[in-house]
Amino acid sequence: MGKTITDLIIDYFKKHSNKALSHGPVVDWVEEQYIKLYGKKPRDIWRSIRRLYQEGVLIKVKKGVYRYDPTYIKKKELLDFSKEIKEQALRRDNYRCVWCGRGEEDNVELCVDHRVPLDRGGTNTLNNAQTLCMQCNLIKKNYSQTEAGKRFVIKMYEQAIAKNDKRIVEFCKHIFDVYNKFQINSHIKRPDKE
Repeated sequence: MGKTITDLIIDYFKKHSNKALSHGPVVDWVEEQYIKLYGKKPRDIWRSIRRLYQEGVLIKVKKGVYRYDPTYIKKKELLDFSKEIKEQALRRDNYRCVWCGRGEEDNVELCVDHRVPLDRGGTNTLNNAQTLCMQCNLIKKNYSQTEAGKRFVIKMYEQAIAKNDKRIVEFCKHIFDVYNKFQINSHIKRPDKE
């Protein structure tokens, strides 16, 4: 497998170690390199930059500006899956996001995520690993899966309203009804009822 979006971002920051870099030039360079390698545009480069900050690889200087300091890197190897577990999870999940079904051929970056976050008692075992695309991983973050699901349906509902797609609007309302019936995530307000 070739270089990922994350690999390219890290390459750029390493070439410019200890310099405060804004998103723009990084995104432009990574996009250019990715197109040269794969003949198509990458997605969500800025989210990958933000994830690298969240993982302790980059230092946030200010909003949208990050710096790479090789002496600062906070590797979370004790808190992350081993390479072997990551590969087993990707293989088990057929190199596709278990939430949306997209894979790298759909121009998305995949990651191996904790089903139950470490800060909620999760482990670094294969049973707690799942393959997610970066977009679904950001949606999930520290929400439970039902919370992330409801927020995703709210987003789908809002897009359907904007497009006047009555079929999807009704579909979403039925899903909200199921959340209500089982009293799941009632703290997240449904958008179709004030």
